[in-house]
Amino acid sequence: MKIYNTLTKRVEEFVPNVEGKVGMYTCGPTVYHFAHIGNLRTYMMEDVLEKLLRYSGYDVKRVMNITDVGHLSSDADTGEDKMLKGAKREHKTVMEIAKYYTDAFFSDLEKLNIKTPDVVEPATNCIDEFIKTIGVLIDKGYAYIAGENVYFDTSKLKDYYVFGNQSEDELMVGVRDDVTEDTNKRNKNDFVLWFTKSKFEDQALKWDSPWGVGYPGWHIECSCISMKHLGEFMDIHCGGVDNIFPHHTNEIAQSEAFLGHKWCNYWFHVHHLNDETGKMSKSKGEFLTVSLLEEKGYDPLSYRFFALSSHYRKPLVFSYEALDQAAGAYKKLLNRISAVPEEGALDEAALKEYHDKFAETVGNDLNTAMGLTLIYDVLKSDLNGATKRAVIADYDKVLSLDLLDKKESTSSDGEDDELKAVVEEKIEQRKAAKKEKNFELADKIRQELLDMGIVIEDTREGVKWHRA
Repeated sequence: MKIYNTLTKRVEEFVPNVEGKVGMYTCGPTVYHFAHIGNLRTYMMEDVLEKLLRYSGYDVKRVMNITDVGHLSSDADTGEDKMLKGAKREHKTVMEIAKYYTDAFFSDLEKLNIKTPDVVEPATNCIDEFIKTIGVLIDKGYAYIAGENVYFDTSKLKDYYVFGNQSEDELMVGVRDDVTEDTNKRNKNDFVLWFTKSKFEDQALKWDSPWGVGYPGWHIECSCISMKHLGEFMDIHCGGVDNIFPHHTNEIAQSEAFLGHKWCNYWFHVHHLNDETGKMSKSKGEFLTVSLLEEKGYDPLSYRFFALSSHYRKPLVFSYEALDQAAGAYKKLLNRISAVPEEGALDEAALKEYHDKFAETVGNDLNTAMGLTLIYDVLKSDLNGATKRAVIADYDKVLSLDLLDKKESTSSDGEDDELKAVVEEKIEQRKAAKKEKNFELADKIRQELLDMGIVIEDTREGVKWHRA
């Protein structure tokens, strides 16, 4: 299996720290609002990665945090805590907001067939771990106290910009709110490990600490939660490309300063889903959620099919026209699969051969588009019906499109409109071939229909057809 490692900027053969076992971490949501479908593209591709690892024989432990405190509206340690912002917006407590939007998030995951990670840990569960880690960083000289807050000192590192391509000004350029310079910082890229009341007097959630009553910074959460559940060494850390800097850069800085050794070997980042005006966000345009797609009549798995049709390292542009095309292609695929008859004995050798081909193809840097193409190859193959269905079920362990389980709506005469159109077109092609005395082509078309599970009969009233 090969994946692109953002840290080394190349596609690498995946080799875990412990043979056969994978420790995998996913940056979870800040539960102050619904997740939009751009957020969910990242979770979807991380889901495919986890399932592909399992498909390839690895024992995977996947951990995800829930940010229910400490994520500011700017990555430069400025602005309002997003959780507090959500609570004010809806006149609820922060914990009520966290519970409501955490439940909504997992409901969306279920609709998209995204597996819940093995461990899900809210940040508010781990305050003791945060305080202990920060204390060690202070003792080691990697952190300092200023203005009653605790900061990580990036000047202590030989190479802070581990992912490259950043400048000291980039952190400020990326800020989405008015920038208020933090004069407590020794260096522009230093970041807060622990805020006290001196920073935000109205912060709803506060805890006692050696440095004063306060709350953790965002970056420390993922480091501590991952180390709590995966130990000192991690195989794969996942997130969106917008997490690379400063969030993941800061995670590496504080984790490796704390541990004294390399922390994570592979960094997996999913590119943005854009709308036609640019990067999708909650603050502009139509707020695109799974629920909104459902209200407009779309099956959430049509969106999954749309996302899997593109490579995760490429920006994907969303439009309803593009989603319509994906929904149509998905429905046609389901119809073709439903027409495959349950006939013949399962060919175990062929199943193994197709399994290995899928693992190799999709395992080449998570090439999900080629994984979908392999399904069409299976449908066109000379495998018997039982083996075709077994192979497709095997592929669906990774793709999770309910390929054999979904039942499409049917027309009043009991046959699906799309299938009916396909069959009648082939019957017309066969009729034309017979008229031209091309009986070889006519027999080939009959066989193609039979492979789809359709039996045709020549009668005095014309050609009749029915399912096998």
